[in-house]
Amino acid sequence: MNSLEQAEDLKAFERRLTEYIACLQPATGRWRTILIVVSVCTATGAWNWLIDPETQKVSFFTSLWNHPFFTISCITLIGLFFAGIHKRVVAPSIIAARCRTVLAEYNMSCDDTGKLILKPRPHVQ
Repeated sequence: MNSLEQAEDLKAFERRLTEYIACLQPATGRWRTILIVVSVCTATGAWNWLIDPETQKVSFFTSLWNHPFFTISCITLIGLFFAGIHKRVVAPSIIAARCRTVLAEYNMSCDDTGKLILKPRPHVQ
C-alpha cells in the first residue's frame, strides 16, 4: 500500500468511528435522562420516607408499603442497573477507550468524538 491508500484508509476509518460514536449520542442522552429522573425520584421518595414519623414506629415492610412512590422508584432504579443502564450511559466513552487501546499499537489515538490523533513515531537508535 502506498501512503495515499493508507491515508484514505485512515480517513475512512475515522469517518466510520466518528459516525458510530455520533450515532450512540442520542440514545446515551436518553438513558442519562432516564437515570437522572429515576435517581431524583428515588432520592425524593427516600427523603419523604425518612422524615415520616410513622417510619420509626412500624416495621420495615410496612413503612415501604406506606410509601409506594419510594418503593416503586427504588425498584425501578435497581432494575435499570440490572438491565445495564450504567454501561449505556457511558457507551461512547467505552468505545473510544477501547479504540485508544487498539490504536496505541499503531502510534495513534482518538478523542472522545472518534477523531484520530497521529502520534510521532518513536526514534530507535
